[in-house]
Amino acid sequence: MYFSEKLIEGRLIKRYNRFLADVELRSGDKITAHCPNSGSMKSCMEPGWKVMLSDHDNPKRKYRHTWEMVHNGACWIGINTGVPNRIAEEAIKAGEISELTGYQEINREKKYGRNSRIDLLLVKPGQTCFVEVKNVTLVESDGCYYFPDSVTERGRKHLNELMMMIDAGHRAVMLFIVQRNDGKYFRPAAHIDPQYAETLRAAHRHGVEILVYRAEVLPEKIDLAESVAWRLD
Repeated sequence: MYFSEKLIEGRLIKRYNRFLADVELRSGDKITAHCPNSGSMKSCMEPGWKVMLSDHDNPKRKYRHTWEMVHNGACWIGINTGVPNRIAEEAIKAGEISELTGYQEINREKKYGRNSRIDLLLVKPGQTCFVEVKNVTLVESDGCYYFPDSVTERGRKHLNELMMMIDAGHRAVMLFIVQRNDGKYFRPAAHIDPQYAETLRAAHRHGVEILVYRAEVLPEKIDLAESVAWRLD
């Protein structure tokens, strides 16, 4: 996934109100940018860290810039939760996710479950596959990737709806896209949201497949890189 325009570099001053962040640009100007991430962003937002912003010259936008990624001194971290869906769709079309090849049709945001929309709906003769995509940005002191980084009732709802699709005779996949490269393997964040962790384990027992892939995050582009080992304990 290439960015349509060159990203703008700055330094994080602070993130507040979940959806806003103050940034000092290289020019010295201080601006407020939209933060497209409603989670806690733990391990992703130390003041002074380098950030990259996209620029949207749209008069209807209140904030012209969008915070796309941050550098923690070791790697770039993609914080835009809307990006993993694009990464996943492109990777599936290119045959880069071996578990999700052979589908003739890829649809986004189709209604399903209890008033929800599935991130990706894959279709081939004789099979429909529901794919829910989540963005992973948290690495803890043990070096593991974790999701979620805050309590998520919506995430539990999506897992329950994937189980409903299994009951209806379909294939269902929970796909985690890790947007950083400084971790070892993936685990559900039971220390943050024990209910989500237990629901993920229940969904896996129910037949929902779990896939974890890491993306290579760079200011020029973000592409799927490799599968990541995972554990549910």
